[in-house]
Amino acid sequence: MESTEHTGDADRRWDGDELDLEAYLTRIGHTGDRSPTEANLRALHRAHVLGIPFENLEIVLGRPVPLDLPALQDKLVRRARGGYCFEHARLFAAALERLGFGVSGLTSRVGMGSGRVRPATHAVLRVETAETEETGRVWICDVGFGGSPLEPIELADGAGTADSGWEFRLERRTTPLGTTAEAGEWVLHERPGAGDGWADLHAFTLDPRYAIDWVVGNHYVSTHPHSPFVRRPIVQRTGPDVRHGLYGATLVTTVRADGSRRVRELEPREVPGVLGDVFGVELDADDSGALVSALERLPAPDGPAGVPAG
Repeated sequence: MESTEHTGDADRRWDGDELDLEAYLTRIGHTGDRSPTEANLRALHRAHVLGIPFENLEIVLGRPVPLDLPALQDKLVRRARGGYCFEHARLFAAALERLGFGVSGLTSRVGMGSGRVRPATHAVLRVETAETEETGRVWICDVGFGGSPLEPIELADGAGTADSGWEFRLERRTTPLGTTAEAGEWVLHERPGAGDGWADLHAFTLDPRYAIDWVVGNHYVSTHPHSPFVRRPIVQRTGPDVRHGLYGATLVTTVRADGSRRVRELEPREVPGVLGDVFGVELDADDSGALVSALERLPAPDGPAGVPAG
């Protein structure tokens, strides 16, 4: 009789053996080292964030968002589309696992400075490198937030990154139900612009989450009427010193590290062209027409401020 001792092991993994690694690395433009080191983790994280945009267009077009690796590879790699947090994190987890990193999934509560307790619907990764056994250093990778950090952040109170002027830091804090640091949560903060204070983005605990847990969260985010992603298109692309965002038909053409921004309202018919030119997201004629129709049904824009990512 076949042993069932390790039956659930595969359910705790990220299907790295199914990944077309060469196609993925080509998609993000990574041509360097592939060893599971801290330096390579930084390079891969940066390449992924810069190379694959954030977008929720499948939901707006009335389609499901599958998280199985073949579907993700087809969409984000072969068809050069983008995705939101669960898609990005699932794909990045598979790549890191395939390359020999230690990967654990986490879920986070997106607050965006609201002070409210929101559902844990953002996906991030806890990653160990070849040096972790010796140094004890582990890393948080957040490649699917939209305005993501360009590099991973060490899982340490006060650790951060200030790459190209984008400033992020982690803070460990206790909660009413967890009065010790170990039982508390970690909060990712961003400094929006020069001279501004820190704003909290999302908060997570270190309880591990597996692919099946993300399927549940993904269902909520992609279908629940209170989810921001079912209401309007949200597309973001991060560059080394500039961010672009599309919220409904509102285009934030430049959002620089100093906090300056330029905003323009688009006609719905302009949006498919802007998606290709600015965000690198190409839609076929049928999807372009369906998106324009969806935009024409939206209420008047209320601006991009406070848009939650996920």
